[in-house]
Amino acid sequence: MIPDPRETASNSTAADKFDDEHYPAYTMGRAAEILGTTPNFLRSLDEAKLIEPQRSAGGHRRYSREQLRLAARVRELVDQGTALEAACRIVTLEDQLHEAQQANSELRKQD
Repeated sequence: MIPDPRETASNSTAADKFDDEHYPAYTMGRAAEILGTTPNFLRSLDEAKLIEPQRSAGGHRRYSREQLRLAARVRELVDQGTALEAACRIVTLEDQLHEAQQANSELRKQD
């Protein structure tokens, strides 16, 4: 069973949270500022189901470093003229390919 990230986050020490790239440390405004984009861009990634940010107790979106890396990759493609939906699909496929290559490498090591 995969642990619920919200439970993991609440049981972590402060030092653990600094090292956890999946900890939802960034508000939408701060995430948009870091990426040099608008909050609407981040909402569109949520709508496209590429990034599903966690929600604070007040219902506000919170983003992790890993999610910001994905958003930055999509933004780069969009800035180059790729449609948002296509950019999301490209990033998803790139990640799937990378995971498959890693799994293949691990299987080769076992032989």
